Amino acid sequence: MIQPKIPDAFVKAFAQSFRHIPTNLISRSWGRFARTQRSRHVIRPFAKAFHIAVGEAEKDLDEYGSLNEFFTRKLKPNLRSFDTDPKSILSPVDGTVSSSGACDRNQMMQVKGSPFDIYGLLRDGPMARRFESGQYSVLYLSPQDYHRVHAPLDLQIHGLGYMPGTLLPVNRPSVRFIPELYTQNERVMIYADSACGPVSVVLVGAQCVGYISLTFSDLVTNRFGTGPQRLNFKDPIAVKKGMELGAFEMGSTVVLLFAKDRVALNLPAAGLPVRVGQNIGTIERT
Repeated sequence: MIQPKIPDAFVKAFAQSFRHIPTNLISRSWGRFARTQRSRHVIRPFAKAFHIAVGEAEKDLDEYGSLNEFFTRKLKPNLRSFDTDPKSILSPVDGTVSSSGACDRNQMMQVKGSPFDIYGLLRDGPMARRFESGQYSVLYLSPQDYHRVHAPLDLQIHGLGYMPGTLLPVNRPSVRFIPELYTQNERVMIYADSACGPVSVVLVGAQCVGYISLTFSDLVTNRFGTGPQRLNFKDPIAVKKGMELGAFEMGSTVVLLFAKDRVALNLPAAGLPVRVGQNIGTIERT
């Protein structure tokens, strides 16, 4: 049976309606519930509704103490293979390619015809200039996906940025119809040096992402009244390729930024999946 096409005007109106909803409050409330034992009863229907590959999870469903514990689950050991070539760049997540390519000076694409700029994303002028005309990729994590984020290559993490903001959905209709969506949502910016120069891994929050956690910092996100933060590490933190960087507590997006003429990205076309450890590019110049 052929499903009728929903008019773009309706989809646009629906996507933009979330601007008038208290998504941050909803996300905090959902996050509090998802951490309670009561939320265990939601795990099985949640997994079924979103077609989650429960066989990949480290534990059986009944072993998770809350929906949040299940959502941030680890995978079974050795389930994903990691490209060990020293010049390879790995996908940091299980997700779907939203866009990728070369920055047009300081601009990237959410989707074709819908740009957003590096400074708007990072809100840090000196750091933004390091990535002008560089390479980028935008990877979307749906509720179906594994939600831990891994290092795409060996990193020396020297700083963090945190930008509070809205928590609008980052699904396909929202990305298509809400201009500069990623520059509006709450986000954490990881700044690092690598074999290919400066790298930034940006974790963008979304509706019902009540919390973004990091493995190497106790930064707390989505707190009422919190302002922008910038943290520099006196001694850089070494993270090997493939190691965990952090986790989302609901579906969201990761943006990777590389400096000009340093890497050659080779991601699947927009809309196609990637998996943690998959080769998505090569270091061309150190």
